[in-house]
Amino acid sequence: MKNVEQRGLYFEEFDLDTRYLHRPGRTVTETDNVLFTTLTMNTQALHLDAAWAARQPFGQRLMNSMFTLSTIVGASVAQLTQGTIVANLGFTDVTFPHPLFHGDTLYSETVVTAKRLSSSRPGQGIVTMEHTGRNQDGVVVAKATRSVLMWCQDAHAEAIGGA
Repeated sequence: MKNVEQRGLYFEEFDLDTRYLHRPGRTVTETDNVLFTTLTMNTQALHLDAAWAARQPFGQRLMNSMFTLSTIVGASVAQLTQGTIVANLGFTDVTFPHPLFHGDTLYSETVVTAKRLSSSRPGQGIVTMEHTGRNQDGVVVAKATRSVLMWCQDAHAEAIGGA
């Protein structure tokens, strides 16, 4: 019987200016928001206090923006980096242009904007990605540029013993 193991892409497989759509989407809930917010010690009333948030400009609680960022990046893992990433190098240009609310569905997509072989780590390369999160109406709720260190396929096979 043939075995197929889910994995991300190797450095060589990333295509510039390709939009990778990560599906399914994720409908976000009040439980997600309260749990993430309290687990991360964030006491912001915009996430926790419905009565207070109702008197604020958006009229309701907002999803925690760090939850939103984590979810759009997390949605990309199976398709892009599962088992092929060496390290997450960092984020730039993180924005939240529109709020995400309880009950919204978050859809994630990634565009590879740059890639180059590492000058200091043979067999590995740096890939720059722009992650975008949209709600069910297609409105952008989050964007982030992320750099990751990825394995080259042959080097990874050699590092793990030809598996």
